[in-house]
Amino acid sequence: MKIAYFDCFSGVSGDMILGAFVDAGLEIHLLITELEKLHLHGYELSCEKVKRAGIAGTKVYVNIPERHGHSHTAGHMHHLTFPDIRLIIEKSRLHQQIKDNGIKIFHRLAAVEAEIHGTSIEEVHFHEVGAIDSIVDIVGAAIGLHLLGIEKLYFSPVPTGSGYIKCEHGVLPVPAPATAGLLKNQLLKSVAIEKELTTPTGAAIVTTLGEGLKTMPKMKVLTIGYGAGSNDNPEVPNLLRIVIGEDTQRQESDEVWVVETNIDNMTGEIMGYVMDRLFSAGAVDAYFTPVQMKKGRPGIIISAIVPEKHLLSVEAVLFNQTTTFGIRKYKAVRSILSREVKEYESSLGKIRMKIGSLNGDIKNISPEYEDCKRIAEERHIPLKHVYTIITKELDTFNHF
Repeated sequence: MKIAYFDCFSGVSGDMILGAFVDAGLEIHLLITELEKLHLHGYELSCEKVKRAGIAGTKVYVNIPERHGHSHTAGHMHHLTFPDIRLIIEKSRLHQQIKDNGIKIFHRLAAVEAEIHGTSIEEVHFHEVGAIDSIVDIVGAAIGLHLLGIEKLYFSPVPTGSGYIKCEHGVLPVPAPATAGLLKNQLLKSVAIEKELTTPTGAAIVTTLGEGLKTMPKMKVLTIGYGAGSNDNPEVPNLLRIVIGEDTQRQESDEVWVVETNIDNMTGEIMGYVMDRLFSAGAVDAYFTPVQMKKGRPGIIISAIVPEKHLLSVEAVLFNQTTTFGIRKYKAVRSILSREVKEYESSLGKIRMKIGSLNGDIKNISPEYEDCKRIAEERHIPLKHVYTIITKELDTFNHF
């Protein structure tokens, strides 16, 4: 299994995360292509090699020409609510995992902002977080994890910095209230630097998608990248280091929770919505099973497979979004192939392949559905023909 570790010795921000991914091998043109699926306008994404305290890294820029002007687009994007942002992501043609992770990050931000300002999640105006550059940072981070095939993300204790910053709410202490809220129950690192080292966007990304550790996990290191911040701080190199490798301590099985409930009085439209919410809440899989219930009624078993850290969130979805009066849950042990995503140049164009291995031996290769769908639509051919052609080519492809 491919894992990654963010070494946050100088804090973490959205642009530093994107820079680290690009420096570690994520091709910038692929990142741009994926972000275009959001149909956002008024920005340009670019990158360059820079040095911070003599160490080379990659700086990613989200250039917004209208940032200091009076563009209608920039002004509108500046006051997005969480439902606005969720709709932008849901309407895109991004891979479902990318959508789910992006929405999860923004939902976490909204929950923290709502608590700080004494309002509801749906009413939160994100201000800086809702700006174009932060949408690009957050969705871009989800894209980076997906394209690099990273299945598990870890991060080091986070230094927040100190002092004060100016924003739309006035002068705020460092860490900003949103950053402090996002870092609850996380390990922090104390540094005597009067600057904002960790931003709300950076904290939201790592705490939502990652797991905090005191030290780097055991791994066979494959690549290392450095994402650069905007300033060249004299106190410490303004860089975020990412270490990507193969997990050397993973067992061939892990434990998950199976959560179930029986329903016989909900419409198909609501059931589909519940399915989407289960994935957004952290379920790794969810499915419906038709059953016959008491009094001969046709019903549905809603089942979700859930890591323990997302168990309460999934339970909340079932109680809040369905008509159930109770749920069943039990632990299950599952065996998993080690998975990675690689790009393959087929006769129909570039396509990502999910590769499953056991003890280094490839057991399964599966083309990404979204790529096959795109090719089918671009070439005006049936999706089943795309799968047939790709599968035949893979039978003779031996370079994975």
